[in-house]
Amino acid sequence: MPQPLNAKENALFRQVIRNYEDKQYKRGLKAAEQILKKNPKHGDTMAMKALIMNQQGKTEEAFALGKEALTADMKSHICWHVYGLLYRHQKNYEEAIKAYKFALKLEPDSHQIQRDLAFLQVQMRDYQGYIQSRASMLQARPQVRQNWTALAVAHHLSGDLAQAEKVLTTYEESLKTPPSKTDYENSEAVMYKNSIIAEMGDYEKALTHLESIAKHNLDRLAVMESRAQYLAKLGRKDEAVKAYRALLDRNSEHPDYYNKLIETTELDPNDLAARKAVYDEYAKKNPRCDAAKRLPLDFLTGDDFREAAKAYLTLMLDKGVPSTFANLKHLYGDSSKKETLGALAQEYLDEKKASPEAEKPAGDGAPKGEPAGLYYLAQHYNYRLSRDLAKAMEFVNKGIELVPNSVEFHMTKARIWKHYGNTKKAAETMDQARNLDLKDRYINTKAAKYQLRNNESETALKTMALFTRNDSPGGPLSDLLDMQSVWYLTEDGEAAVRSGNIALALKRFHSVYNIFDVWQEDQFDFHSFSLRKGQIRAYVDMVRWEDHLREHPFYTRASLGAIAAYIGMFDGRKMANGLNGSADVNGEDAAERKKAAKKAKKEAQKAEREAAEKAAKQDPNKAKAGSTEPVKKDDDPNGLRYLATAEPLVEATKFLAPILQFSPKSIDGQIAGFEVYIRREKYLLALRCLNAALAIDATNPTVHEQVVRFRQELDSKLASLPSKVTEVLKSEFKAIEASADLKAYNAEFLEKHKDSASHVISAIKTRKLLGEDAEQCEKDLNNVLSLASIDYETAAEALSLFMQWRSSGADAFKKASHEKWPEVTLFAS
Repeated sequence: MPQPLNAKENALFRQVIRNYEDKQYKRGLKAAEQILKKNPKHGDTMAMKALIMNQQGKTEEAFALGKEALTADMKSHICWHVYGLLYRHQKNYEEAIKAYKFALKLEPDSHQIQRDLAFLQVQMRDYQGYIQSRASMLQARPQVRQNWTALAVAHHLSGDLAQAEKVLTTYEESLKTPPSKTDYENSEAVMYKNSIIAEMGDYEKALTHLESIAKHNLDRLAVMESRAQYLAKLGRKDEAVKAYRALLDRNSEHPDYYNKLIETTELDPNDLAARKAVYDEYAKKNPRCDAAKRLPLDFLTGDDFREAAKAYLTLMLDKGVPSTFANLKHLYGDSSKKETLGALAQEYLDEKKASPEAEKPAGDGAPKGEPAGLYYLAQHYNYRLSRDLAKAMEFVNKGIELVPNSVEFHMTKARIWKHYGNTKKAAETMDQARNLDLKDRYINTKAAKYQLRNNESETALKTMALFTRNDSPGGPLSDLLDMQSVWYLTEDGEAAVRSGNIALALKRFHSVYNIFDVWQEDQFDFHSFSLRKGQIRAYVDMVRWEDHLREHPFYTRASLGAIAAYIGMFDGRKMANGLNGSADVNGEDAAERKKAAKKAKKEAQKAEREAAEKAAKQDPNKAKAGSTEPVKKDDDPNGLRYLATAEPLVEATKFLAPILQFSPKSIDGQIAGFEVYIRREKYLLALRCLNAALAIDATNPTVHEQVVRFRQELDSKLASLPSKVTEVLKSEFKAIEASADLKAYNAEFLEKHKDSASHVISAIKTRKLLGEDAEQCEKDLNNVLSLASIDYETAAEALSLFMQWRSSGADAFKKASHEKWPEVTLFAS
């Protein structure tokens, strides 16, 4: 039973709550101690003390005290509410929701508990629970517009659009006085309602509603775009044309407006002259408009394309627009346009060279005239669809002679070295470009990226440090983590893998994983903020975007790196245990992990000593910035704790699951899934990944290897599996029949793809797997260098295979590869 407090202690308890809300944690703690001195088992005070301790970073102690508070007073809504807040802080949302529901049973009228529960429900996408919570909040306070809007959002997110519209309409009908014309919240709410009507597909009703609110709505652009869209959907051609023309008059650079205008005008797609006339009209109206001149190049062909491309290219190169090639490279998918653009750039350059009135190029700034032509051609020949690196290097060197201080030319030269495979020269050249403009953060970032590609992690960090905070307690790396620099952490992790530092690589990949977790968590504050500020449409878009957050390519890339590292760890331990032939495999593995953990502890102690020494050297008279939050220390800066994991495949699965869920069309993700599940002997899941990979690309060389491995695995393990599993595997795995000769199947694959280096390498790997002559396999692998289709990246894959086999032919292959590609850093001795 709770202990009653006297008036003085009640006032003190209210002070504890105020101190917590004002983040005056020391004062709050002191006041709580005063109460507990006389009332040691007062649950509410213990709970508030736990909440304050949690904010001070004492999570474990706070949880223990929170449980003790519940034991002291199980019927206190404050104790249950605090318990829920502690779980929420730990991101254990399921338990937090349970605690909030207990608190709500005890105090059904608490707006604060109801609000916290609602935010957790939408965070967890429990839309039915969210609807109930929002309906309760609306009944309690129907005069607040936010509660009506929030209930509409709840219905909208759950898919009940009609009910969402009904809630918003009911509120509007209940208003006795119309809102102010400058009321932003009302303006946004009515536009949100309009978007719901449109989402239901009732465009006639949506248009009628839009026209009723358009006059005083504050988002003029959204009104204009929606109106044009509805008119087009309803087939009101003339009005839709006028609407899109009004949008183009407002912004003639928007490509979608042109497309919609032409679509609405119902011009014949084959009438290229009529389509171009639309663009010419706006090019004439707005001489500085780029889109009107550039977009016709997408559909024009033949002489019409050449004429328009020449006019556009001449204009851009005369002005010295650095992004000219970037604006046009999407056209290179059409081989005739690619050849035409290359020829036009060469003609332009020849004309400028022959012209006696050619301006002398400036020593800095954007290249114009002849340098601009050289810059375009250097990029043209460096691009993957028109690549000729020798010509690209020739043009870029000529450009540097004319404009020695041009950052653009040096950056392009660095890219050319990158495509040659010479990461060393690429990094050096990009650093030269950086030194030409020390105030440009972009070129600084590019230099660091190229240094990481050359495995110069320390140098790259120093380069990045030029644009990070000098006062960051953990140095530049800590600041990059705070800024959530995903690209840097991913590149640094991949560099660590290449350097053999798997522990650090895992540390970086886990950092990326955690950043995506933070992005998932960051939406929590917007559940209340967006309603408070009335930004409903943006909020709904954000929630839907968050639902697909881990589709992001950077998540996939970092996760695939982590999965590969964990698979390597698993295979390495398995191989070591197998080679040693020891019976006490687990004992040895445990000893390895213990050793790694001990090393991690030593590294942490060393880092702590260094930090203490650095702090001691600082000026004691210098005022320290006050901070209410403790500085977080990284007790494992080198990632040795990740290396010491007992179950690398379980860790790999954590990275894998979101890829398979959100990026099912990623063949690399399905390949990685197979590799993880086949090692975990989860054959049904491995088969699901294999079948998905076959559906995406049945000719993929790695998928071919996996098909053979899976057949081989089933032949050896099928008898030991449960009958139901065996039945499913037999019925679902159709790539190779059980009676098939695997060697013949592989030979057939090799014959079909004998001109593709990557497929040949895959077939040779499979032959080795099937027990064919190892010496012959190595000989055949060496012969892939003679294939016309081979490039240095495929040769690098073959070299890696030689090393994996611990073959004596690795050095000879590396030497031969160096002779074939003398610029590639990887093959240099």
